[in-house]
Amino acid sequence: MTLRRLSAGLGLVMLGLLILGAVTTSAQQTPPPSQSQSHQASSQQQQAAKPANIDRNGVLMLIRSTLLALDHANKTGNYTVLRDLGAPGFQVNTAARLAEIFAKQRGDKLDLSGVAVIDPQLSLLPQIEPNGLLHMAGFFPSVPSQVNFELLFAPVDGQWRVFGVSLSVGQSAPVAPATPEAAPGKAVVSHKQSAPAKPNLSSKPPTQ
Repeated sequence: MTLRRLSAGLGLVMLGLLILGAVTTSAQQTPPPSQSQSHQASSQQQQAAKPANIDRNGVLMLIRSTLLALDHANKTGNYTVLRDLGAPGFQVNTAARLAEIFAKQRGDKLDLSGVAVIDPQLSLLPQIEPNGLLHMAGFFPSVPSQVNFELLFAPVDGQWRVFGVSLSVGQSAPVAPATPEAAPGKAVVSHKQSAPAKPNLSSKPPTQ
């Protein structure tokens, strides 16, 4: 099962470490955080997420627009539009970098076009994390494999724009076992019990 994660060029980091805007790395060694800083970070992580004030249509639009943009990028090899649709933290990834991250899915010819007509099943209802990001997760019960997704969106100019994308492909719901094939020369017997034969009634009176 392949898992692709994106978030500000560093992958989809743990929720407690997600921040808005660009994330940069440095080769310099940073000093250990003080007790007050550690306590502040711990208290922030302990804050509960809040349900997002967004209706079903808004949720479907965000999920489908994001995954269809990724599908078009995978099929064309051009990730510029996908990058431009993202929040500033997501745009730290160049189009070339996005092409590298999704190379496996592109090589596997993963088809996400079905998300346009299949309704997703949410395993994590839309919620606002303590850092202000909109977070949701679920799957599309497609056949033969279902597409699992996890999405993060950041508020930009009054709109939710993609901040993180996580996709994996897994087996769909359990499939009923196949009917055993009949051996050559043998017919398949139905499990339905046949009705008893009716007595042969004659309209003629019995002979003396």
